[in-house]
Amino acid sequence: MSAPLLRLDDVTKTYREGDAERAVLRGLSLTIEPGAFVVLMGRSGAGKSTLLNLVSGIDLPTSGRITVDGTELTELSETERTLFRRENIGFVFQSFNLISTLTVAENVLLPLELSGTATGQARERAQAVLAHVGLGDRGDSFPDRLSGGEQQRVAVARALAHDPLFVLADEPTGNLDYETGQQVLTLLGDLVRDTDTTLLVATHDRSVLDRADRTLTLHDGTLHDRLPDFLSPDDRRAAEGAAADA
Repeated sequence: MSAPLLRLDDVTKTYREGDAERAVLRGLSLTIEPGAFVVLMGRSGAGKSTLLNLVSGIDLPTSGRITVDGTELTELSETERTLFRRENIGFVFQSFNLISTLTVAENVLLPLELSGTATGQARERAQAVLAHVGLGDRGDSFPDRLSGGEQQRVAVARALAHDPLFVLADEPTGNLDYETGQQVLTLLGDLVRDTDTTLLVATHDRSVLDRADRTLTLHDGTLHDRLPDFLSPDDRRAAEGAAADA
């Protein structure tokens, strides 16, 4: 059995609010295997984005250890975490986070340039990954000329351009209509499986459940390997049926 790509050991994250402390995450322990497609469910405000920020090294836990591919992020300096993230992590955000003054191709080139990929090789890779998401002919366009679904496809291309170990997606369908969201989820799932990349999707959208290898639930700051308690009985039956059919 391969070593886990991600390991959390008793991870807690608290924030000070005035004279009080608020615990967002409480003693989380978790392992995720390489190549897994994992869905993290939870209500808005449950701490899903906080957990993704910790996994990526953007933020540090108040206590506990986080290890990605054998590297303990909690022992790295801020600069070392930034370099590790550039090399190994890809992001897909709800709001796309494309740079409006750069073309589509230039947006996708960014992670390649930051990782030091040679210019010619970077341009070739950017074009290839744009073609893979169905936008090979839109490299010279600016983001505001694209639909929401097309912008999210660019964001997926950017996340995968530097061949990361781990892709983190934070509510990737939140700004899309249902049909477009399903297309993006299918694309993202197919791409990470084709490249054997590990994917962690934070969402409250149950329609993604049938695509995942594993479902985690974040509730009251604790993590559970099961469907969310807050699903209605009808939603739970539908989700369980989708998972059984997958």
